[in-house]
Amino acid sequence: DRPGQLRAYVGKGLLESRKARLVCIPTTSGAGSEGSPNAIMVDEEDHAKKAVISPHLIPDMVLIDPELTVSVPPHVTAATGFDALCHCIEAYANKYAHALVDGFALQGISLIAGNIAKATNEGTDIGARRAMALGSYLGGLCLGPVNTAAVHALSYPLGSAFGLPHGLANAILMPAVFRYNLPAMPERYARIALAMGVGEAESPEATAEAGIRLLEDLIDQCSLREGLKRFTIDSSQFPELARQALQITRLLNNNPREVDLAAAQSIYRQSFPDS
Repeated sequence: DRPGQLRAYVGKGLLESRKARLVCIPTTSGAGSEGSPNAIMVDEEDHAKKAVISPHLIPDMVLIDPELTVSVPPHVTAATGFDALCHCIEAYANKYAHALVDGFALQGISLIAGNIAKATNEGTDIGARRAMALGSYLGGLCLGPVNTAAVHALSYPLGSAFGLPHGLANAILMPAVFRYNLPAMPERYARIALAMGVGEAESPEATAEAGIRLLEDLIDQCSLREGLKRFTIDSSQFPELARQALQITRLLNNNPREVDLAAAQSIYRQSFPDS
């Protein structure tokens, strides 16, 4: 109900009002947009993902029914689920982490990590679907106050250049990004690992590494690496992908550790070793 071109509202706080009531009913457990002030879209002119961020995008009512997600195919369940998990983890391991948001994030991590494999491989399990739906919503509640970081920034160009689904790109990037970030926040990554269900090890670093290994195991249980076979990732484009990712400063500014051009390219190489 706003005049002008959509790109005029790209940015933070440029949508200053809303006349229509907004009711959101999610049919996947992933984006968490029903709980966030963000709308993400692809600009067809430069093929870049851009965000409209405004409190007026927060809905008046949210209706979450896990029954609506039962028919979602396994590969979509897995990809969207890892997107939701990434929302929670990146909000918790974040330069601007907030104590109130931490509670949402840790609960979301526990719910999603404990149920994503079952929801993917046994899609009619309503208990797993319910846990994923709540975890996704909790991830969405993290996006407004804190938001995401390097995983999301690095994943956006993969969608633009190669057509990778957003959640799949996030999942494949997560282990390398978290290993890169670990030295900056070992205690927080250890608490993430504990929320995922690993046992406490002899040090925060060791606990966090066990969490990253569990994350890699969940990626394999959900067959997400198999999904990559549909795409041809050209490693010669890694420098350009890294350059594009570094322009997404609204997310990279949140990352626990600075990501420069060399680091971004290294993360792409680790995430796509066969390219």
